[in-house]
Amino acid sequence: MRKIILVMTGVLLISMFTTVFAENNENHDVTESFKELSRSTNWDKKDQVNLQFDAYHPQGMTQVGDKFYMSSVEIIEKPKKYSNAQNGYDRSAGKGIGHLFVFSKQGELLKDIKLGEGDMYHPGGIDFDGKNIWVPTAEYRPDSKSIVYKINTETLEVEEAFRVNDHIGGVVHNDKNGKILGVSWGSRKYYVWGKKGNGLKMENNQSHFIDYQDCEYVGQDKMICSGISELDDPNSNTGKYELGGLALLDTKTFNIEHEVPVAEFSSEGHVITRNPVFLKKSDNGIKLFAIPDDDEQASLMIYEAKN
Repeated sequence: MRKIILVMTGVLLISMFTTVFAENNENHDVTESFKELSRSTNWDKKDQVNLQFDAYHPQGMTQVGDKFYMSSVEIIEKPKKYSNAQNGYDRSAGKGIGHLFVFSKQGELLKDIKLGEGDMYHPGGIDFDGKNIWVPTAEYRPDSKSIVYKINTETLEVEEAFRVNDHIGGVVHNDKNGKILGVSWGSRKYYVWGKKGNGLKMENNQSHFIDYQDCEYVGQDKMICSGISELDDPNSNTGKYELGGLALLDTKTFNIEHEVPVAEFSSEGHVITRNPVFLKKSDNGIKLFAIPDDDEQASLMIYEAKN
């Protein structure tokens, strides 16, 4: 009996080691493939899946198995700018509902998880730690407040992890040391918290290329962030040009190791890194999953960059 137990334990350990090795190797491949991207990279559109539900305003996305998880904000009343700051705020809170949608590869809604409390109804960029989806949900205004949730992907149980006295627009879980990283409104500040939400570090973002919308941990103390910068463009119908981009950052120093612009647009005229983005290794290079459009026009768009 003891020999059988030892053999079974050995098999289990080998299986666990193989799984971890495969995940680390895949993350390493994503990082190396990302470093090959440039402004001349050709993003080849592979597929477009129409979402079979109202996606509202998508924010963050990740994939777990054959399911996608997407955070989104349903805006009921838009915040209004004040002529003069009131109680430290530059605008009203507005009203809305926070969502974490679970949907299939075919765009079918499987679950709608409501998130938020009071004025905190705006979910941000999300990340998966192997067990939980991490989602910040903030007031829809800068210098405000947030709740950071974690949602178990097996039970879909929602647990409040901690609260922050700032608008947190996205979070990343460092699977290596358990620390949680966050970006503020417009990603102008970086935060680092301990496992229980104790603040460890805050520093300013020195890059002004794009504002990060969605970030994801890719192993080896690295994360990949996506986002946009709205530039004035008097020649466009909207008066704005959406400059899209991607960046690979060191989570310990927040130094940018590689970044590239993205100039692919949806049929609605939005750059594909405007809303949630998720990257993974493909046989030929790297795949990009994005949902750049809002409401009933939202589609999951899949691109591949060949190295």
